[in-house]
Amino acid sequence: MLATGVIVFREVIEAALIISIVMAASQGVRGRTAWISAGLVAGLIASCVVAFFADRLAMAVSGIGQDLFNAIVLLTAVFLLGWHNVWMQQHGRELASEMRQLGQSVLAGSRPLYALATVVGLAVLREGTEVILFLYGVLSSGEETPALLTGGVLGLSLGVAMGVAMYFGLLRIPHRRLFAVTSGLILFLAAGLAAQAAACLVQADLISPLGRALWDTSAWLPEESLAGRLLHVLVGYVAQPDGVQLLFYFITLTIIFVMMRICQLKPPALVEKP
Repeated sequence: MLATGVIVFREVIEAALIISIVMAASQGVRGRTAWISAGLVAGLIASCVVAFFADRLAMAVSGIGQDLFNAIVLLTAVFLLGWHNVWMQQHGRELASEMRQLGQSVLAGSRPLYALATVVGLAVLREGTEVILFLYGVLSSGEETPALLTGGVLGLSLGVAMGVAMYFGLLRIPHRRLFAVTSGLILFLAAGLAAQAAACLVQADLISPLGRALWDTSAWLPEESLAGRLLHVLVGYVAQPDGVQLLFYFITLTIIFVMMRICQLKPPALVEKP
């Protein structure tokens, strides 16, 4: 039961942290709850479908189907997160102004909501699939169902609670600084996901690792520890990174940052009065 709770908590907290960040980043946008909820539900349904067809997926493309699928999901999330950051850099002032006027229409609010809903769906898809497959494997090994359910519910509850706590912590940041803080979080989150995608592609033998385990910090900060998992989600921490993971990380970081700076230098669009 304890092992099940720890594993489920570890997986749920990754999705919960991503959801809390994108919820805070879109705070004040009309309709964001409906879109993000839709992404959450879609991710749960898709994770069940993927888990159901896991055996066929793993054998697809000469046995590299699962790694290739994970890489596609991660790179899609990177693109959407980066696009959202660039959009917010260009339209953040207008949105911040509208946040102070309840009931006003959100200028061009639908476009970032599509991106955030998709990111949430992809996060839940990835983590939900892993949780379902893990629980199925434990159940197949002879674990009693009541103990399995108790551990799963406990891990799920703790992961959701931590995500909620982080969300309300982000909301305590003044509105004028909220977009800068959440943009920074999303920037490092996207870079970390890109590094994970590189690891999946290396595992599938589609790209070269460019050097295995360039360093090892697992003795100081194990990647499987709570702090290690949090840093892994938030900034892409890896205890033993390959060279290509670092390459993907810094290329993603640089591209998104440069595009954000370019948009920041552009004169802000005028906010139309109702």
